[in-house]
Amino acid sequence: MAWWIGVIIAIIVAIIIIFFLFAAFVAYKLVKPSRFVGSWTPKDFGADYEDIELKTEDGVKLKGWHIKGGEDCVVLLHGYSRSRWDDVYMRKVMGKMWSAGYSVLAVDFRAHGESEGKYTTLGDKEILDVKAMVKYADQHCKKVYIIGYSMGGFLALKAAYLGLADKVVADSPYIYTDKTGARGLKYFANLPEWLYAFVKPFAILLSGVKYENTNPFKFAKSIKVPTLIIAGKKDPLVKIEEIEEFLKVATNVKLWVTEGAHVRSILVNEEDYINKILQFFAQ
Repeated sequence: MAWWIGVIIAIIVAIIIIFFLFAAFVAYKLVKPSRFVGSWTPKDFGADYEDIELKTEDGVKLKGWHIKGGEDCVVLLHGYSRSRWDDVYMRKVMGKMWSAGYSVLAVDFRAHGESEGKYTTLGDKEILDVKAMVKYADQHCKKVYIIGYSMGGFLALKAAYLGLADKVVADSPYIYTDKTGARGLKYFANLPEWLYAFVKPFAILLSGVKYENTNPFKFAKSIKVPTLIIAGKKDPLVKIEEIEEFLKVATNVKLWVTEGAHVRSILVNEEDYINKILQFFAQ
């Protein structure tokens, strides 16, 4: 009898160990997403550009493009697991902003695309990447505007709080990191949302991410520059209600709701989407 009890205990312990090893593996994949590198360049839509390399305050080298246009510049911030080569929004917006007369800066975040960095910190240390981009833009442009998507949308909001740009657009920014992270497990990997509670500690251990630095409510009342949030009713990662909660306390922020999904409002009506942003910048 005692022998069977020992076997059962051993099996239970093994299952627990396997479960936590799996949670650690998921966390590893979370903070080290596959790098997305494409083959197209701004030349494909007729733009003159140069490859650039920036260095952040903490010594990370970032790779990107400076698309040469007018005296004002639009800095594009891609989302988690994407890069400047994203085809859903980056390529379209890049081309449209350049066609509208803007210079455009598109740079890969750390641990994304061709930039250095072992792990992403989900918007924590990436603000240093944004500062490096804006510093470069300030040296080459008169006015600087930011358009960010998902994780880049959160960073666009933080940039607005820090006064890094003249105006900011945040498309599908996460508001509650944990809620979006849990939904992301299902959205990206078809895993149960409850697993996130076990994944998060390993993500912190691996990347050093400080989740308190990814909470936009910490600076909502102190946003310094005009900001437009774009949110889709069909977004599976960020709920409209969460963004509305943020707007109740945020300053200098307007909301535009579309019928789109996560970072896919541009697919609902591309012309309306681009015009909305251009009109906002021109106001």
